[in-house]
Amino acid sequence: MSQRQIIMLTVIFIAMFNFLLVVLFGDNGLLELHRLDQTHQHLLDSNARLTQENLQMYRGVDRLQNDPSYVENIARQELGMIRSDELIFKFKHDANRP
Repeated sequence: MSQRQIIMLTVIFIAMFNFLLVVLFGDNGLLELHRLDQTHQHLLDSNARLTQENLQMYRGVDRLQNDPSYVENIARQELGMIRSDELIFKFKHDANRP
């Protein structure tokens, strides 16, 4: 090989190496593409989760507006409410009894 061919191959090798670095690490390189794909997948998962939460909330609001027995059940569980015709019996717990 002549001196000129060696220089030409060296220049081509350096240019190809620089091109490879730009493709891998550049602003729009493969690493950035991989990071954007991960971000996109994370956002899709988050969006699906939020859609399910919104649907559950919509169903809850609909039941609160249209289902009196559901409202009664919530009032009993969360507020401890009773109907006017119900009685509550409270028994004392005797610590001496087995």
